Amino acid sequence: MIESPLQAYAEAHTTPEIPILARLNRETNLTQIHPQMLSGHLQGTLLRMFCQMIRPERILEIGTFTGYSAISLALGLGHAPSGIVHTIEINPEQEQGIRQFIREAGLEEQVILHIGKAIEIIPALTESWDLVFIDADKPNYLNYYKMVLPHVRQGGFIMADNVLWDGKVIGDPAKMDKDTLGIIEFNDFVHQDDHVENAVLPFRDGLMIIRKK
Repeated sequence: MIESPLQAYAEAHTTPEIPILARLNRETNLTQIHPQMLSGHLQGTLLRMFCQMIRPERILEIGTFTGYSAISLALGLGHAPSGIVHTIEINPEQEQGIRQFIREAGLEEQVILHIGKAIEIIPALTESWDLVFIDADKPNYLNYYKMVLPHVRQGGFIMADNVLWDGKVIGDPAKMDKDTLGIIEFNDFVHQDDHVENAVLPFRDGLMIIRKK
């Protein structure tokens, strides 16, 4: 969402990636067809610091990809030795790599990986969530929101990635694909939901911060 020189400047003035995340970043860019799906240095740092600020103990991530954001969230749980990140990834081909990096990060006790469809896995989880991070298939964003909100504690947070969807959310509705329409449906619903307050940050591809009242 910002020009490359400013992006580079922002990264240069952000605490450097820890080595395990730098390696995961590089491997993702070398091996994945869509490496831009990775949260990356800036967003990973933001997720970690956000956890350090709100001090959650139970986190749900919907959409693991290669594990960068799950590890970043777990690294923010230093205040809570018993803190847990449940993360859900639909693609079984990612499982081995995700588990490898979780293990190398020393986070096997704090990151629980679920492989399968989030729409089926979420109802089986019985936790009360302090923080939920949604970064999965866009047409289901609203479904995920409706599923998790009742289980987010009062004062807890939901964060949703890609809510500006490369600027397509303000394009011609007649030309919008199902992903764009899914994001717009989610954004509009949350903005009108009296149970929460929300802010959209024009950060990266758009990040919505939602607080349950």
